[in-house]
Amino acid sequence: MQICLRVLRVFVVVFFVESLLAAQAQDWPQILGPGRNGIYAGPEIVPSFPRSGPPLIWKRDVGAGFSGPAVSGGRLILFHRVSNRETVEAMDALTGKTVWTVDYPTSYRDDFGFDEGPRAVPVIAGGRVFTHGADGVLSGIDFASGKLLWSVETRKVFQAPKGYFGVASSPLVDGDRVMVNVGGKTGGIVAFDAASGKTLWTSTTDEASYSAPIMADIAGQHTAVFFTRTGLVALDPANGAVRYQFRWRARMAASVNAATPIVVKDQIFLSASYGTGAVLLQVANNAVKPVWSGDESLSNHYSTSVYKDGYLYGFEGRQEFGQSLRCIELATGKVMWNADGFGAGTLLIAGEALVIMRESGELVLAPASPKAFRYASRAQVIPGMVRAYPALANARYYVRNERELRAFDLRR
Repeated sequence: MQICLRVLRVFVVVFFVESLLAAQAQDWPQILGPGRNGIYAGPEIVPSFPRSGPPLIWKRDVGAGFSGPAVSGGRLILFHRVSNRETVEAMDALTGKTVWTVDYPTSYRDDFGFDEGPRAVPVIAGGRVFTHGADGVLSGIDFASGKLLWSVETRKVFQAPKGYFGVASSPLVDGDRVMVNVGGKTGGIVAFDAASGKTLWTSTTDEASYSAPIMADIAGQHTAVFFTRTGLVALDPANGAVRYQFRWRARMAASVNAATPIVVKDQIFLSASYGTGAVLLQVANNAVKPVWSGDESLSNHYSTSVYKDGYLYGFEGRQEFGQSLRCIELATGKVMWNADGFGAGTLLIAGEALVIMRESGELVLAPASPKAFRYASRAQVIPGMVRAYPALANARYYVRNERELRAFDLRR
């Protein structure tokens, strides 16, 4: 009898853990999904859709911003600017109806005449929502109620410059810490207590980039990986101690590092535009050594590439000059195929498919194959210009342009 009870307890625990992991896999709680790698692991999506596009579930008007949605537990969080207030809004992911909102005044003005809404995608973690506004306001919000728990004016506190296009780096949550590339003179990378907003540590004086940092286990160490305006900075998340660095940025001052680092086992891939190009770094003994580098393989401007089975898929070249879609071999940087004149956009991987959103608002499904590029499906699903990262949660695709948010059903 006791043996049966023990077996039953084990079964219940295993079932609970598997159910929890399955629920997390269906969510898209931050930029580039659960692993910040652009890989979707939820229910299978359709292999193709008609020329009219997948079924539209709902659509609604939204405020300004390049910040894409985050989805968790049946709720969608959108960070946008409504009038002169940066607004964090929770919606029912199936209907688009508002559940709660929290907002605060903003006076951010874009020096180049671009959209003046927030740029950084929110993060949902530990029952809280974390946002990083265009002028550097970092906020912690209760996910269930929308209560503002704390906020920090990071640019003011850490003496950070405005930047060319404002603040655009999403926070990184690891346990009870929220880490941000603030880019200040008194704190380049800063960790805050997730519950209170209290500063836990500061590290480096690197200026801020527009790249979202990631957590990864590299060479047996739990590591926070940042791609600052200067280059790679790998930190101990517990205390901010720098483990290794690697300078990777353009010679020209008016340059931006924007793509998120990609970690594959003990290697780190970095890519930037402005004549910089890509580098693959091998990590060993708290140091990095280039495996290959150059500007001939895959130069990401603002969109992060995705990795699958030894190959990277991403956008090559400057956005304003016209981009191509490209596949390269990770180990060598060899170009496998190039879809010239494809234009800019973002992409992720779902199963064996590339899910691509072009800046024009066209949704594309294509096989994730190094052999050649071919369309499986394509449809104009939202008016351009689309620069915000989409979300794919529970086989539903959420995408916004400059004034509208739409939800589509990709369930198989």
